[in-house]
Amino acid sequence: QVQLVESGGGLVQPGGSLRLSCTASGTIFSTMGWYRQAPGKQRELVATINRGGSTNYADSVTGRFTINLDNAKNTVYLEMNSLKPEDTAVYYCHAATVFRNYWGQGTQVTVSA
Repeated sequence: QVQLVESGGGLVQPGGSLRLSCTASGTIFSTMGWYRQAPGKQRELVATINRGGSTNYADSVTGRFTINLDNAKNTVYLEMNSLKPEDTAVYYCHAATVFRNYWGQGTQVTVSA
């Protein structure tokens, strides 16, 4: 059974940092990443990484967020720095094989003074 287990969300002040992690089990994924959904908005890509290490970032987070993948642990990390109130959202772990996509349950990130 495929599972994605997320951790690391929470409340942080503007300018602060958080680290999200997502561990996958049950299969080997070709790509892992993070998406987010703010209230009243559509889910959007934050960052993705494939097993070869190639990354893709949303323009809004480039230079502030870093995605890393530990292939041995099947775990993807999202280091978030210089957080802004507009980063507030539910962050979802995403993992893909050739055949289908998988989603985590989501973890809340709130950036507020």
